[in-house]
Formats: sequence, structure tokens, C-alpha cells
Amino acid sequence: MVEKTANENLLAEEVMALQSGIAAFETKQFVRAYQLLSPLAQAGHPQAQYRLAIMAQNGLGQVVNQQEAVHWMQAAAEQGFDLAQHGLGFMYLEGECVEQNDTQAAYWFRLAAEQGLAGAQAALGNLYEQGQGVEKDPEEAKRWYAKAGF
Repeated sequence: MVEKTANENLLAEEVMALQSGIAAFETKQFVRAYQLLSPLAQAGHPQAQYRLAIMAQNGLGQVVNQQEAVHWMQAAAEQGFDLAQHGLGFMYLEGECVEQNDTQAAYWFRLAAEQGLAGAQAALGNLYEQGQGVEKDPEEAKRWYAKAGF
């Protein structure tokens, strides 16, 4: 019984650290956010990984580090975190931090879009409209735009 209580306390501490780290991130206290989120990202928390990726990509509270940005964005995306999938899609679409690759962009946007993320649905609709990374398909574009609320 003691072991269960210890694990529950650890989980509660992680939740509090994650909430505090996100709050620091949202209030632009990036050095503090990094301190709180880094151990959680290392432990596999996708929300922490995503925010570390954003900070590394944009030089928030640290020097820009494209390799670290991709590492954390991909780690969170591979765990199914929709915002990270969307972010990775944009990295591939724009060739930011990674080699530009429309097919990979479409792949990651689709994963986020299928989870209901409107921005990814709109981006995927645009890719279908343009025939960028996918076969051009105006009907599929309309379907994704409609899901996005357009």
C-alpha cells in the first residue's frame, strides 16, 4: 500500500510540475518553463516535449537549436500529441529545422487532422487543393475544409 501512495504522490508532483511549466511557458517565463518542463520531457511527457520544441525552435529562453526542436517535436508527435503532429507537419511543409518534404508534411497533418485539430484539417485541405504532398483532389480538399469549419 505504501508503494501505491508513493507512486500517486509522484504522479501528483509531475502533474503540478507540468501545470507550472505550462503556466511559465504561457506567461513567457521561458527559463523557468525550461527548468520545469525539461525533466518531464525527458520522462516522456508529450506536452512538455512540445513546449521544449517550440522554445528550441524559436530561441525562447535559450539559443535556437533546430536539432533539439525536431527531437522534441517528433517525440511528442510520435506519442499522438495533435499539436506536435501539426507542428511537425509545418516543419516539413516549410523546411524549418528539417529538409522540406511535402509528403511528410501531409502525413503529420493527417494524423493531427484525424484527431479533430482544425488547423491541421485546413492545412491538409490546402495540400489536397494544391496537390502538394498528396494527389490533387478538390473533393478531398473540400471535405477537409468542411471539417475545419470553412
